[in-house]
Amino acid sequence: MRKLRLVGTTALALALGLLLLSGAGFLRPSFASPNYRNLDLIPTVMQLVKTHYVKEVDERELVEGAVKGMLDVLDPHTTYLSPDLYQEIQRDTKGEFEGLGIEITKRDGFVTVVAPIDGTPAQQAGIRARDRIVGVCPDATEESCKSTQEMNLLEAVKLMRGPRGTKIMIQVSREGWDAPKPFVIQRASIRLSSVTWHVIDSDIPYVRLSQFQERAARELGDALEEASKSVPNFRGLVLDLRDNPGGLLDQAVRVADLFLDEGLIVFSEGRRGGDRMEWTAKKAGTQPEYPMVVLVNGGSASASEIVAGALQDHGRALVLGRETFGKGSVQTIIPLDDGSGLRLTTALYYLPSGRSIQERRIQPDIWEEPYTEAEVAALREVEEEKSFGEEDLEGHFTAEGEQPEEEPVLGPEEEFVRRMPFDRQLSRAVDLLKSWTVFSKLQVRGGS
Repeated sequence: MRKLRLVGTTALALALGLLLLSGAGFLRPSFASPNYRNLDLIPTVMQLVKTHYVKEVDERELVEGAVKGMLDVLDPHTTYLSPDLYQEIQRDTKGEFEGLGIEITKRDGFVTVVAPIDGTPAQQAGIRARDRIVGVCPDATEESCKSTQEMNLLEAVKLMRGPRGTKIMIQVSREGWDAPKPFVIQRASIRLSSVTWHVIDSDIPYVRLSQFQERAARELGDALEEASKSVPNFRGLVLDLRDNPGGLLDQAVRVADLFLDEGLIVFSEGRRGGDRMEWTAKKAGTQPEYPMVVLVNGGSASASEIVAGALQDHGRALVLGRETFGKGSVQTIIPLDDGSGLRLTTALYYLPSGRSIQERRIQPDIWEEPYTEAEVAALREVEEEKSFGEEDLEGHFTAEGEQPEEEPVLGPEEEFVRRMPFDRQLSRAVDLLKSWTVFSKLQVRGGS
């Protein structure tokens, strides 16, 4: 049985294209071939090390080191999986794990954050997309710190995951900082829900899709059904894929299929155009033709780019925000006889127009930068000035018989409403949908 999925640039292994095959799925090489004569070098060096190295070494470590070194000369997503890391890969798409909740990639030699996952310890601690993790201290002590410069992604995953309640320290470098800063974060059980939704101005549903795990399309369909009960006639829909690092390919296809009734969604091709695979939309279950804006940014990767790009190519939605991450390769996971595995880049995938996402990224139809921290602070000051009153004066009297009110605890809906004015990209999307409706009702008269 084969399963094609996108798992990988990530701490959850959730943003690389992955194809799981049985051991028989790939031909084993014949080492008698002249093409493998140089392999004599490996056992020769191993024997020299075992015989003459100053300390006794483990043969298994030497073999694994040789394999890792071989793969290091290839692309950053091709990796050897030790037996425990191979088992991690098997669990990654279930939407449950114990750790921090960040998606990572390798950039300029260091582990770099693609995106923190909504509602996780990493996001709550203030970790941001594009943060560079220069050191991982799994026991939250200086003694346990390891540089990420020579560390592959799955090794970083293994260090950062751990039992819930335990603490870890990561050293983070961020643009504008003079030096890395430590973040001590408590690991937690991460139960990921892919979809949250709200209604804006009574008739514009906003749906946030945070990752493409195995329930994503079903959860999105359920959210749209619930929203249609609250809003019988959508003025338009905002689909937020910002900081969504990807996930399962079949879920990306199903999500795009919700909004497309026919045509190609995505295809992949291997070496020299071989092994082409295609995924197409079907009419059953397609959403009505309401206006739609898709939000993306530099943390939108892999499966997110497939959905945004397919909807863009078919003219089904406007894409708004910043250019995406640019992850468009497919990795094949090949189990090995000892319980380990090989993750090998075997194909690139392409959008319906034939364009590749790899490095080229998805370019938004409308480029909109988010507010800077300084702009958000200025907006908050304006909001506070608007509500300034007697109760804000130092030493003011309270009304007779009344006790000072405690700061209310906001629910998800109230918190969303509170944050929306500080989200420039979302505000622009809503304005576009409102004007879209107005202009569609205008009757343009031609002159004579």
